Amino acid sequence: MRFVNRKQAHVGAAPGTLVHVGSQRVEHARIRVLSYGPDFVEERDITDPSECVETARGVTWLAVSGLHEVDVVRAVGECFDLHPLVLEDVLDTDQRPKVEMFEDYIVCIARSFAPDEEGATPQQVSLVLKPPFVISFEECAGGLFDPLRARIESGLGRIRNSGPDYLLYALLDSVVDSWFTSLDHITEQTEELEQAVVAEPDGETLRLIHHLRSEVADIRRAAGPMREAAGLLWRGEIEFISPDLELYLRDVYDHVIHVEELTEDLRDILMGMLDIYLSGISNRMNEIMKVLTMIATIFIPATFVASMYGMNFEHMPGLHHPWGYPAALGVMLSIAIGMLAYFRRKDWI
Repeated sequence: MRFVNRKQAHVGAAPGTLVHVGSQRVEHARIRVLSYGPDFVEERDITDPSECVETARGVTWLAVSGLHEVDVVRAVGECFDLHPLVLEDVLDTDQRPKVEMFEDYIVCIARSFAPDEEGATPQQVSLVLKPPFVISFEECAGGLFDPLRARIESGLGRIRNSGPDYLLYALLDSVVDSWFTSLDHITEQTEELEQAVVAEPDGETLRLIHHLRSEVADIRRAAGPMREAAGLLWRGEIEFISPDLELYLRDVYDHVIHVEELTEDLRDILMGMLDIYLSGISNRMNEIMKVLTMIATIFIPATFVASMYGMNFEHMPGLHHPWGYPAALGVMLSIAIGMLAYFRRKDWI
């Protein structure tokens, strides 16, 4: 129902209508511009996207965060002549990962995951390659691309000597790397949970199993379409993506396949843990029922003797004998002790 409710803003709207679908994750939108070349790096914040176009030098990365401010996204789209349907997809944060090709630009929609106290938090990341510009749209300005910015500023690797297509690859690689970070976090939690499942399964254990299964499923749902998108970039023979980039894009493709395999393994492990949990709960219930059954079985003969002597007959053996009551108790106790001894010999208790 939550997914349907978030989509209600689009119901009945014309195609290309710009409506933000998702939650507000930052207070204000922000536009950061990072321009670089072999011998220079410039970074600044701007309010008008046209400033970036007028003063562009080298490769220019326009990073937009805060999609709830639709006017900011619209202004960027108008400045770079992006199709309204592209902007609609950017603002709809429940989009399926994909790659779309236009005459003079490429759009790639992906989903990153950041581990935190609540688990692997997803975020839609939309990338546009329109040489010499690369535009990234994020729901919030997290630390996803901070290592990449540090590489650009320090001049590490080949990025400063490469074109905007390499920057697109580096951004996609950062997104896929976030999946590995989240999967490592989930794997650590799974290993800790394995001991709890065997030692002391309880309601919290079951909740954690379902929570981790949900996170793994989210990453797997993102990885499947992303494999198609990465394959399209790798084999697409796109005019403004250098053939030299083929090996790098194929590496992203291989990483996505690896993520799918890891999520498959984790899903099987968590399913096995769920089976172990249910078996443990069932075994505990069986042990409780066994104890209760033994107690009831021990008291059945005593109940029978008591009910026999509780009948309203005048003439019963030992009914009026002075030792009748102690004798009846002795018989009941002897039967109980005998049954306990029998159960012990059978290793039932």
